Amino acid sequence: MNALGDAIGKICQIVLPIHEESFLGNQNSTLAVCTLSSMSLLRYLAHSDLMHHVSIIGRLLSENKGIDSMLSHLNDNRHITSLLICGTDVMGHRAGHSLLKLYQNGIVHDNGNNRIVDSASPDPYVTIPKHMIDHFQNDITIIDMIGQTDPRLIFKWVIDNHHRY
Repeated sequence: MNALGDAIGKICQIVLPIHEESFLGNQNSTLAVCTLSSMSLLRYLAHSDLMHHVSIIGRLLSENKGIDSMLSHLNDNRHITSLLICGTDVMGHRAGHSLLKLYQNGIVHDNGNNRIVDSASPDPYVTIPKHMIDHFQNDITIIDMIGQTDPRLIFKWVIDNHHRY
């Protein structure tokens, strides 16, 4: 990551604070949901019956620290075996795009940093250890619903399919 990106991130935290990060649901569920930058979708789903069917629901706003945090959570909570990604991707950062590229292609070492292969994001560098990336790629099933913001369709997918995941 670069100093400018870190500085902009700190400014954004002050100017545009986003308090909702994640909400815990049914800890016996093997499914996690990520709403990317769709905060109203996150709040709506987090306060719905969907929480009886998912382990955790959260957002993803950055292609670096956000992905680090998500993969750390998945590594610490090995009962989660599937991740449904929905909502609108963050313009500019394209965190969802980078998450999919990390899942598909992994990382390459670039000047001492771990760059996500084929990511079009401006700062696609993660700091998590390789074993966490391996767990993500090998033990997690991704359900790609990026762009879907209709809570009824997301809820329907979970109800119709959660037993498979």
